[in-house]
Amino acid sequence: MKFIGVDLGWKSQPSGLCYLQLTEGKLELVDLARKDAIAHILAWIDNCVKPTESALIAVDAPTLIPNATGSRLPDKLTHTYFGKYHAGCYPANQSLPFAERTINFGLELESRGFAHAPEITQQTPGRYQIEVFPHPAIVHLFGLERILKYKKGRINERRLELIKLYQYIVEMLPTYEPALDVGSLLPVEIPYTGAELKATEDKLDSLICAYVAAYWWYWGTQRNLVLGDRTTGYIVIPKGLGTGDKSIQNSKFKIQN
Repeated sequence: MKFIGVDLGWKSQPSGLCYLQLTEGKLELVDLARKDAIAHILAWIDNCVKPTESALIAVDAPTLIPNATGSRLPDKLTHTYFGKYHAGCYPANQSLPFAERTINFGLELESRGFAHAPEITQQTPGRYQIEVFPHPAIVHLFGLERILKYKKGRINERRLELIKLYQYIVEMLPTYEPALDVGSLLPVEIPYTGAELKATEDKLDSLICAYVAAYWWYWGTQRNLVLGDRTTGYIVIPKGLGTGDKSIQNSKFKIQN
């Protein structure tokens, strides 16, 4: 089974891409890339996953946006359950500039047979796609008190936070199930300059996306949360490991009208 992580550039910026493969119960990091145009991203995916192969693609972007204005249900729920970690996501609606790009990306994946999978029978081969959000995933996977703030601020501060993420990935994900063998593809050192730091950030975010894809396929709702559904839009987030969030008991959340 293959797992693809896409840290999609919502506008025209490059996207981070990660390809993991599960073999005999262990995940191997096969490729870590960064592409600009949507056509190049799709070509990279087509090269990683042949038409007859099973894979789950996790996208950090709103590929289902049913609402014309305001926020989607899963956007609201990230603030409800993860706001205390500073892990609420940006609102998505059809009137925003990025909506056409992100929705069309999901449709392109559907045309390749990757069906949305807010529900899944664990460890069943197939071609699936899900929406994910790295910030709450990182909080839960690594038992953190708040997000790692590597996206905004001074370069030296962002770099220190990205170093923490790198260390969590290489030290903790190999101890989980499924275990991740990062191999030699990860950067040896986190860069110092802004452009190179952003490129590394995109790649590490895509790796988190790919791992969440694998975790969702491997464990299903037993160890994952689903905020929303196919109709409202949804985000898949691993349940808290270790310290976890004791206030979240259910695997699926909806806001009552």
